[in-house]
Amino acid sequence: MTDTAEPVALPAAPSAPGRQRMAWRPVWLVAAVVAAVHLAVAARYGWHRDEFYYVICGRHLAWGYADQPPLVPLLARLAAALPGGVLPLRVLAVAAQVGCVLLAPMLAAEFGGGRRAQTVTAAAIAACPLFVASSLLFGTTVLDQVVWVAVLVLVARALRLRTTGSWLAAGAIAGIGLENKDTVAVLLLGILAGLALLRREALRTAGPWLAWVVTLALAAPNVIWDAAHGWPNLRMAQVLAAEQGGRLGSLAQLPLLVLLAGPPMIMLWVFGVRWLASPAGRTHRWVLVVAVVAVVVFTASGGKAYYPAPVVAGLFAAGAVWVESTWGRDRAGGWGSVARPIGVSALAALLTGLPVLPVGAANAVRVLNPTVVETYGWPGFVQQVRQAAAALPPGTPIFTSNYGEAGALTILGPVQGLRQPVLTAQNTYALWGPPPGRPDVALCVGEFGPDQLHLAWAEVTEVAPIRMNGVHNEETNHHAAIYVCREPRGTWAQVWPALVHFD
Repeated sequence: MTDTAEPVALPAAPSAPGRQRMAWRPVWLVAAVVAAVHLAVAARYGWHRDEFYYVICGRHLAWGYADQPPLVPLLARLAAALPGGVLPLRVLAVAAQVGCVLLAPMLAAEFGGGRRAQTVTAAAIAACPLFVASSLLFGTTVLDQVVWVAVLVLVARALRLRTTGSWLAAGAIAGIGLENKDTVAVLLLGILAGLALLRREALRTAGPWLAWVVTLALAAPNVIWDAAHGWPNLRMAQVLAAEQGGRLGSLAQLPLLVLLAGPPMIMLWVFGVRWLASPAGRTHRWVLVVAVVAVVVFTASGGKAYYPAPVVAGLFAAGAVWVESTWGRDRAGGWGSVARPIGVSALAALLTGLPVLPVGAANAVRVLNPTVVETYGWPGFVQQVRQAAAALPPGTPIFTSNYGEAGALTILGPVQGLRQPVLTAQNTYALWGPPPGRPDVALCVGEFGPDQLHLAWAEVTEVAPIRMNGVHNEETNHHAAIYVCREPRGTWAQVWPALVHFD
């Protein structure tokens, strides 16, 4: 990462500096560039299947759903009620990304980093593929990131101020975060481990424990809902872990964490690890414990590679402090060797994480990030289903294989004149239960095999394969098609258990 001939060495460990004043001007400049770039392409393609799902869940307000707590569905419902189609949801996603860009430098300031360290931290977050790609669409992941970074900042602040109020703020954000995604529990476990190992004096005060009370109180409604419905969130976690191969699959995907953090910037967070492990970073070493706990717990539980990724914000901040303390006066050498990798990572993240390429090019590089092309082709999908439905009696129900297809038909269908009831039995849709009556004729759409549909209907006729305007996504990869199904094997209530699936 450095172009100097001398080997990089850790400087003599000074005493850890106190919190520095925020250099808001360069930090806000980075945030403004991020907002401008993201908003310029925010609605270039269209909806993502998960965004459809969040909006539909939000129309069925509850304290929980089969695969998530209630915060994102609620916000998605409110955003979708505004004019602009998917754009208001994307504005929320961009706001979360900007929040990360603004918060991470605050962590660098808590570490004692000055203007340059804060600017480098903001730029690193802005260029990190994980943060860029997650803000392509609105959902639990992008909100989870801003919660993790905010909690890290507030805990660092609470440890410095040693006031009950500062701890309560951290607990409140953590509790709100748990109403978005259960992964925040692992962050809290890591913080508890870090404090127990390295900042035990904090646990002798009331602040952290009162913060836990606030967190648990805010998280309680979702926990109660989950318990009352047989713990579907736990069941979903087990299903998702099994789908990627459990612990071994999670371990095999660990190298993906490096790609998500941005390979060109790997030395920055390596420097962060070294600084936190050195005497200079001793006061803030609990952040390193959080990172280790997050990686170990998510790997041991079969979690996805991006689950622990938000902790790189703490490593970026620590690495920037190390760089500032080492190369503070070397403008041509050290700082250039930081800026260039950040620039390369930003370009790569932009090309693979946002819809800036033509559709054909994005489709060609989908192996790097399939999410981009997953936001393309849904209006054509709806049109194809509408044409098939026109040949059937009015009011014929449409049954889809997944929530993305159901959501597209529900939200985009009325614009094209599609008025039929739309059903699916995946995840939370399954908990909402079957409609009344008997499905004498149904138009089934999606990733079904004829044998699956024969569990509910005796006669299954394929009409046409699903086409997604030339892109490859879940539907085309799994040979999704349109079927006309007749001669049901019972009422909706009787065939529903054979159709339910959680994945």
